[in-house]
Amino acid sequence: MLPRVMLALGTRLLAMMLWVLVSAVASGSLMAQDLKVRTIGFAPYGFTENDSPTGIYYDAANLLLKHSSLTGHNSVAPYSRIRAELISGSCDMTIMFKYQELEPYVHYIAPLPPLKVVVIGLAGSTFPSIQSLKGKRIAYLRGASFSAEIDNDADIKIIRVTDLLQGVKMLSVGHVDAVIGPLDPIYRAALKLSKGPDMFGEPLIVSVRTPWVQVSKQSSKEIPLAKLKEAYMRLEKEGVFQLLREKYLLLKNDSP
Repeated sequence: MLPRVMLALGTRLLAMMLWVLVSAVASGSLMAQDLKVRTIGFAPYGFTENDSPTGIYYDAANLLLKHSSLTGHNSVAPYSRIRAELISGSCDMTIMFKYQELEPYVHYIAPLPPLKVVVIGLAGSTFPSIQSLKGKRIAYLRGASFSAEIDNDADIKIIRVTDLLQGVKMLSVGHVDAVIGPLDPIYRAALKLSKGPDMFGEPLIVSVRTPWVQVSKQSSKEIPLAKLKEAYMRLEKEGVFQLLREKYLLLKNDSP
């Protein structure tokens, strides 16, 4: 009698363990762990400071993982590497602009606040249109494409720079007439030089682009897309993304 009871108990225990395992896998609690996250290397969104990665999108991605009950490893990388890894599936998640070439390979989860891409010169300067840039020297981030119209105008002198800080430095000493890029990083570069927005003239807005939380369709992991979107909506409602923007652009010490 006792062996039969023990056998029955063992069978029930095994069945319960299998049920727990299947439930865990179905909910994504096992398969969606340890995501590989890449943050685009573009200050203030992703950069390295004191040998540690940081930035608005770096922090935002980590918060999304945390509030989705996921874990992962986040690192800063250039767009070219992120693009290749999203296509291959070796990168699971990122935050960056939409690119037509990547649309077949990613799920778009949620949009972050849009960014103004501008051409801006020193205080007192104005550029009413792209036509007014003809003959001007524009500091332009190496590898970036902010405006096809500017890129293809041979009369606009493009001076490639390694980062926007270099561009703002060149602007401040008269080596270029203007800088092109998202307005927030340009202002942050000025802060590095102990300058404020009053350093600049009126910006010419050449485009407005929206960064998105993106997940690779090629990932081998079962990533809970709905959980990520729910976490994003909660964080947005709590004003976390605005706090991150203020932290990195206005040098506030508080963090979400």
